[in-house]
Amino acid sequence: MFFVLYFGGLTFNLAALQWMRLGDSSMCLAWFALALYMAIYLPLFVAISRVAVHRFTVPLTIAVPVVWVGLEYLRGTFMTGFPWYNLSHTQYRWIELIQISDLVGAYGVSFVIAMMSACLAGMLPQSLFLKLHLFPDGSSSSQLSDSQEIKISPYVISSNTTRRRVLQVVTCLIVFAAVLGYGYVRRGQAKFESGPRVALIQGNFTASLKHKPNEAPTIFQHHETLTGMAVKHQPDIVIWPETMFRWPLHEATDGLTDEDLMALAPRAAKLNPSKWVQLWRRSEVPRTLVEMSQKAGAAMVIGIDVLEAKHDGIRRYNSAVFIRPDNGISGRYDKLHRVPFGEYIPLKDEIPWLHKLTPFPSNFGIAKGDRVAVFDYQGWRFAPIICFEDTVPHLVRDIVHTANATERGKSVNCLVNLTNDGWFHGSSELDQHLITALFRCVECRTPMMRAVNTGISAVIDGDGVVLEPDVFIDGDGQGRSSICDPKSGRWHKQLNAVLVDTVPLDNRTSLYVTYGDWFASGCGFCAIFFVLAGSIPRRRSEAKSAS
Repeated sequence: MFFVLYFGGLTFNLAALQWMRLGDSSMCLAWFALALYMAIYLPLFVAISRVAVHRFTVPLTIAVPVVWVGLEYLRGTFMTGFPWYNLSHTQYRWIELIQISDLVGAYGVSFVIAMMSACLAGMLPQSLFLKLHLFPDGSSSSQLSDSQEIKISPYVISSNTTRRRVLQVVTCLIVFAAVLGYGYVRRGQAKFESGPRVALIQGNFTASLKHKPNEAPTIFQHHETLTGMAVKHQPDIVIWPETMFRWPLHEATDGLTDEDLMALAPRAAKLNPSKWVQLWRRSEVPRTLVEMSQKAGAAMVIGIDVLEAKHDGIRRYNSAVFIRPDNGISGRYDKLHRVPFGEYIPLKDEIPWLHKLTPFPSNFGIAKGDRVAVFDYQGWRFAPIICFEDTVPHLVRDIVHTANATERGKSVNCLVNLTNDGWFHGSSELDQHLITALFRCVECRTPMMRAVNTGISAVIDGDGVVLEPDVFIDGDGQGRSSICDPKSGRWHKQLNAVLVDTVPLDNRTSLYVTYGDWFASGCGFCAIFFVLAGSIPRRRSEAKSAS
C-alpha cells in the first residue's frame, strides 16, 4: 500500500514540477530529486493518520486535516521550505472560502478541504469497499455487524450507529458554513481606498543559468521604452522586475580607501586599477537610475544586482533599489530568502566539493540580506519581496509584522514583488507562482504589486483577487487589451506589456500577521507526536484488544 502511495505521489510531483527542467538541462537532476522528496509526504500522511485513528481513536474528520496541515507546515519550513502545491491553492477562485487565511494562514483553507474530504470518505458505503476488494483478505459481508469497526488502510470505516455518523457530518458542515460565512462577512468589511498609481513593467526575456552580458543594453532599452509608454498615464511609482537592470550597482562601505578596494579583488584590480576604483567611486549606474526616475516623474523600484564592498570582502546581493525623483536613491532591500542551489549552495563551506554536483563554479551564490526594508514615498509605505519570497507564508508575514513595528501607527500599504520567471518559458510555474502569491495578500490584508519578467504581472487586492488593470499596454502590438485571453480565460504569458492601475488600499487588520503560524505549527506538533507515539511498541494487551 505504501509503495503504491509513494509511486502515486511521485507521478504527481514529476508532472507538477516539470517546469524546473526548463531553466537548464542540468536542472533535470534537481527536478527528480525534489519530486522524490515531495512524494514522501503522501505515504507519510497515511501512516500518521492511521496512528491517530487506530491508536488514539481520533475521529477521522479530525485526524486527517490535522495531520495533512501539520505536514504542509513542516514541508513549508523544513530546509528553507517548499510551500508550493498546498491543498488550499486549489481554491484560489473561491474568494469567500480563502478569507480565513487572515486568521490562521492559507493552512486553514487546507484544513477545511481535508476535513470535508475525510467526511465524504467516511460516508462511503462499506459495500463499495467490499466490491473493490479494499478490505483485508478474508473479510466478508457477514463480518460487518453494526457494532464492529473494520480497519482498512488508511482509515477506520465505522459501522456504529447512524447517530455518530450524522454527528460527524453535521459538525463538518457547521465548520464549513462558519468558514464560508466568515468569508462573506470579512469581504463586506473591506473599505478599499485609492492608493498609489503603479506602472508594472513586464519585459519578455527568457533566461538560463548563464546570463549573456551582451544582452544587457537590449534589455535596458526595452524596459526603458516600456517605461516611456507608461509615463503618459502618470504613475506614482514604476516597478521593474527582478534583476532586469543588468548592470550591477557598486557600493562601498565608508572608510574604504582605494588601496583597500584593490586589495579586496587583486585580480580584477590588476587588470585596470583606475577603472576598478572608478566602479566604486563614480559609477554611471546610480546616475542612470536617478535620471530614469526624473524622466518618468515617478518613484521607481528596480530589480538589480548589488556588489557591496566591506572591509572583510565583497558580497553580491539580489536587490530592489528605491529611487525617488526628488532626492535619488533612498535605500534598497536585499533578498532574505535565497533559493537553495539556485542562488546559493547549502553547506558550501562545510562540504567544499558539493558544488561539483551542480553546474555552478565554486564561488557561485549571493549573500543573504540582513534586514527588512521599507520604501516610504508620498505617505505610502512599500515592502518589497523578491522572486519566490512571495510563496513563503511565514517570511512575508514576518516582513509585514517587522515593517509595521518599525513605525507605530504606520502600516505597510503595499507589498511589491519583483520576479524573473523567464527561466520557465511560459510553463505552469507562472500560474502557480501567481496563485501562491495571492494568498499572502489575504493573510496580511495587504495588496500586492507584481512586476514579472515574461509574466504574470498583476495587482492583487487584500481579498486575493487578481485585478484587471485600468490600462493594459501590449508592448508587442498584438492588440491584447487584458491580462487574460478572452477566449480561454487564461492569463497571458511571455509578452511585453505595461500594466497601469490604482492600488486599492485595505483598511482591515490581520490576526495572522499578529500571531503567525500558531495553528499550523500546532498541527505540526500533533503530527510529530503521532510519529513518536507510533514508534513506541504497544503492550501485548493493548494490541490484542485493538485487533
